[in-house]
Amino acid sequence: MKHKLNIILSTVLFVFIWSCKPSKEDRQSNTSIEKINKVDVPVFNGDSAYLFVKKQVDFGKRVPNTAPHILCGNYLYSTLKSYSEEVIVQEFIGTSFDKKALKLRNIVTSFNPKASKRIILAAHWDTRPFADQEVKEQSQLKPIDGANDGASGVGVLLEFARVISIAKEKPQVGIDIILFDGEDYGQPDFLKLPQQENTWCLGSQYWAANKHKANYQAYYGILLDMVGGKNAKFAMDGTSRQFAPEIQKSVWNTANSIGYSQYFIYQNSEQIIDDHLYVNQIAKIPMIDIIEYEPSDGSYFANTWHTLDDNLQNIDKNSLKAVGQTLLQVLYQE
Repeated sequence: MKHKLNIILSTVLFVFIWSCKPSKEDRQSNTSIEKINKVDVPVFNGDSAYLFVKKQVDFGKRVPNTAPHILCGNYLYSTLKSYSEEVIVQEFIGTSFDKKALKLRNIVTSFNPKASKRIILAAHWDTRPFADQEVKEQSQLKPIDGANDGASGVGVLLEFARVISIAKEKPQVGIDIILFDGEDYGQPDFLKLPQQENTWCLGSQYWAANKHKANYQAYYGILLDMVGGKNAKFAMDGTSRQFAPEIQKSVWNTANSIGYSQYFIYQNSEQIIDDHLYVNQIAKIPMIDIIEYEPSDGSYFANTWHTLDDNLQNIDKNSLKAVGQTLLQVLYQE
């Protein structure tokens, strides 16, 4: 999955200027609309997002080359198809660190497909085949539920798509939702194999080199990963700061302006490897990451990360709401 990036990335720094003044939230009771900056921003439903997370977990462990993975992928496609006429599936074979051929598919849906100014919202939908952060060795070879690590980001994007599909007023920009596959099949440390490069994020690597449309370009992107934890904190990771610092600041400012300062904290954290790295490096599209930061145990990530405790019991509807409402506000302000 995602790891700390222990070396300085040698990629050329993208300085992408995108500023937006934080606005004040004008909350109105007994209505489903929040008016901000004179734009009708729909309300994101945390309960609905949670049900989308649960539905994915109910399929079982979504490890590539397994039945739950196939069934969940079919569900994601059909669900997005019900919200948007344009859904594209990229089927490809990824090679794992142990030379397995993985049948993978990225799923892309678009809103306002004719708009020239486009913004990407992304998450990964596969789950980790190894609970490699478990203390007991006998547990490390077990796959994880991936309720937070994968399903939470996808759940937020499915609810985002549902809300947009029924909204009377649509965002003026084009929106492309990309569900990356094969993110979490990276080389585990406990196998003691020679270290290999780029074994994580297979779906984003493939998409970045083979975009779903010829000559596709986007203004910027926002990646969601582990966004459903209880009392989640989202720090400003170093990879996003390197490639898209102004976008990162604007998203954090927006979240704080509408009441989510307890989630989106103004704290710089180290560089990490996640799908956004390859979108930045290969596709040359500035992309930031919204990902939980919990360093108290010595790891960057939440204490359920790559453990058997990454289950529905540790998913919080309020965290899902904070991220989803922020995304809606950001997109409608465009």
